[in-house]
Amino acid sequence: MIQVENLTFKYAGTNQPAIKDLNFAVQPGEIFGFLGPSGAGKSTTQKILFRLLQGFQGSVKVFERDLREWGYDYYEQVGVSFEMPNHYSKLTGVENLRYFGSLYQGDVMKPETLLEMVGLKDDGEMLVSQYSKGMKNRLSVARSLVNNPRLLFMDEPTAGLDPVNARKIKDLIKAQKDAGRTVFLTTHDMTIADELCDRVAFIFDGQISLIDSPSELKLRYGKPEVRIEFGVNGKNEFQNFSLEGLAENQEFLKTLREKNIRTLHTQEATLENIFIQVTGRRLE
Repeated sequence: MIQVENLTFKYAGTNQPAIKDLNFAVQPGEIFGFLGPSGAGKSTTQKILFRLLQGFQGSVKVFERDLREWGYDYYEQVGVSFEMPNHYSKLTGVENLRYFGSLYQGDVMKPETLLEMVGLKDDGEMLVSQYSKGMKNRLSVARSLVNNPRLLFMDEPTAGLDPVNARKIKDLIKAQKDAGRTVFLTTHDMTIADELCDRVAFIFDGQISLIDSPSELKLRYGKPEVRIEFGVNGKNEFQNFSLEGLAENQEFLKTLREKNIRTLHTQEATLENIFIQVTGRRLE
């Protein structure tokens, strides 16, 4: 779906490139995540991929065609959800979606259907100027779907959302994957990346340091141990056991039989811990 080789971009008036020698591929039907702190180069990469920024160096192919060769027909096949909402505030939610739908040549989704998908069914006739930040973000997600795109670019899609609406948007993103669409997602929230992404790329200071699936990364960087927490005299205590030979570990089996077990977990690393270990920086 996307093939990037040696992608480099420098903003005018700056000495250092915002991104340098990026190499990655996004497969059809996967959710691919760029995970990194603010200023790492996530949004810059996305803006190049949906042709908001030009003048880059390197090779970029989307839909097996050089990105530089695409015209306006490119936007018939892609959808974009920006981190910062950019709507017409003097129009209602329905009017915004109806207007943006009119810009496409192909079939588009009904505004009412889109609003229901993002939990704004009862707010479609409200002026967008009266929307909260979270409502505007959800309207951005709805707008990105108006043309039934094959490829979705989503920049911090759950930013500013309460847990209930964040869950709604995450389920919506999963539904796009289930429908065969490809999603390129940028975030600094490792829980979003862990839950949604088939693969993630760690980006820091404009360079990619690691690409793999969240599950493989956690296995690779986690400890091959299991931790048992149990109650002793009203207090929580824990004990770690190696996964190797666990079924024959008599002390482990005795603990299971004799202790008041409260939790049992493998000691996987979190994506945030892995990011810190690989880059030396936090996801902030």
